[in-house]
Amino acid sequence: MKYPRHAYKDPSVNTRVINSPFGNAETLVPEFDVPVSPRENFKLAIGKNNPRWVPNTLTDVQMLMSQDLITEKVRDTVVNADYRNRPTGIETYTDWFNTNWTWVPSAGAPMLTPGTQLLDDITNWESVVVWPDLSEWDFEETAKRFMQERYEPDKALNINIGRGITERMIAIVGGYTDGMLAFATEPEAVRAFNERFADHLIEYFDKIHSLYPVDMISYHDDWGTERDTFFSEKMMEELVFYPTKRIFDHIRSKGVSVLLHCCGNITRFVPYMIDMNADVLQLQRRAVDIPELKRKYGNKIGLNYGFEGLEGLEVGSEISNERMTDLIRASVDLFAPTGGYLASVFLSDPGQVWLALDELYAYSSEFYDKEQGRA
Repeated sequence: MKYPRHAYKDPSVNTRVINSPFGNAETLVPEFDVPVSPRENFKLAIGKNNPRWVPNTLTDVQMLMSQDLITEKVRDTVVNADYRNRPTGIETYTDWFNTNWTWVPSAGAPMLTPGTQLLDDITNWESVVVWPDLSEWDFEETAKRFMQERYEPDKALNINIGRGITERMIAIVGGYTDGMLAFATEPEAVRAFNERFADHLIEYFDKIHSLYPVDMISYHDDWGTERDTFFSEKMMEELVFYPTKRIFDHIRSKGVSVLLHCCGNITRFVPYMIDMNADVLQLQRRAVDIPELKRKYGNKIGLNYGFEGLEGLEVGSEISNERMTDLIRASVDLFAPTGGYLASVFLSDPGQVWLALDELYAYSSEFYDKEQGRA
């Protein structure tokens, strides 16, 4: 069937104002007369089980960052950076592992504060690293307020669990140079630390899972520069793969999906990501040929990505509505087959946000109607 397209602010269309999880910017978006709830469709898409349209993270998913899960600091430390209330200047904070971070506005993210090094010898991690005591943090009150005031049961709930195994070890030893030296010279200690950190993240996930009806966990672990990976396949196999897989398997055993975010040119690691049982990959387009991954691996892995062709545009540059429509349709044709495509809509122009959501819903609905024999 042919689905209607709607002009920006079409009075015949129901609308709502939404807030970005990465700030407080408000956006007017259309609401569609959908055959199933966005949450149900999200699960069909992630499970590659005949979704009705391509879900998008802007309107179909409700997201919480790790700092959103607590009410206040403990000993003047926080779980992670506050992405919802981003500092406008350079600010520092200490996280719950006692590593110090500096928020860099130009990067839009925190960086390990120069000179921060809790541990100069990874073999001493057991005597130096103080693991967060989850009982000290008030997760319950925040969860209660969220469920009463903000939870939208028709949407999928995605919770960002924060730094992964490699990122945490790198922060503890003071940066990637020291971290990669530790990988090379003390693999047994690195593996032991990684396994202990996996225990922590599983405990942390269980706390989250007990309080929220979470549908997906976002897990961040950067494994490369834009040129190549930080470490070899052998190091992946011996130090990172099994503790990461243990985390993912535990999360998925509770009926929760896993999104693995990984920056850098980590193309050589994609087979490992598939074998770890990640459901969705969120990768860096300028470093990874994401269309080629879809062609090569098909429905073996899901992809959280925007629209192919937009990644080369400079922020603030203009693109015509006709070109935007063409890119959306081409991206659906490429990434949507059999499901697994979770689209991101990061656009600054309100009219084009509307256009992208409208065309994505209509065209992908037509695509799946045809694929599943409803056309």
